[in-house]
Amino acid sequence: MNPKIIVILTIAYLYGFFEYYLSFRQIQKIKIVRKGDKGSLWILYISITIGYLLSFSIATTKIGRIYHWNILFALGLFIIIVGLVIRVISIRTLKQYFTYSVTKVENHEIIEKGFYKYIRHPGYLGQLLIFTGISISLSNWIAVILMLLSTLIGYMNRIRVEEKFMIEQMGDKYFNYQKRTKKLIPKIY
Repeated sequence: MNPKIIVILTIAYLYGFFEYYLSFRQIQKIKIVRKGDKGSLWILYISITIGYLLSFSIATTKIGRIYHWNILFALGLFIIIVGLVIRVISIRTLKQYFTYSVTKVENHEIIEKGFYKYIRHPGYLGQLLIFTGISISLSNWIAVILMLLSTLIGYMNRIRVEEKFMIEQMGDKYFNYQKRTKKLIPKIY
């Protein structure tokens, strides 16, 4: 097997363990007031899994192969690092308000500093960049499309559920926050 594929697989698994570790730690620290996930976390997990399976499956063939491995591998790793930095900073900014499932925690406040001053879901942006970087590093344009389509479906559903829940729980505070910010990309979307 190509050593670059082994590196990409290792990064994907390490990232998965990192997220699992964070979710395990988070469960022990928060006091949930109300849940509103509506299965969006499972839909997200399924869409990410499908994205991985499709991307890695097509990347093992010559279909859609781009023969600039070194450049795309390096670009993919860079995007993964940028995504991970955004994800970690976002989680650290939210502190006790960070949860994996859509929930309202005790004394919940809307955070409007750091990335949250400009976009409402920087943690999801970070994850999307990580998955994009992983698929780009596979050096296959079809793998990139398959990963993006699959994960975007999961994240768009998740954002819809989360934003509806936040408006129900926080009312005008969250509605006004929506007016001042974009979902994922500052000043664009």
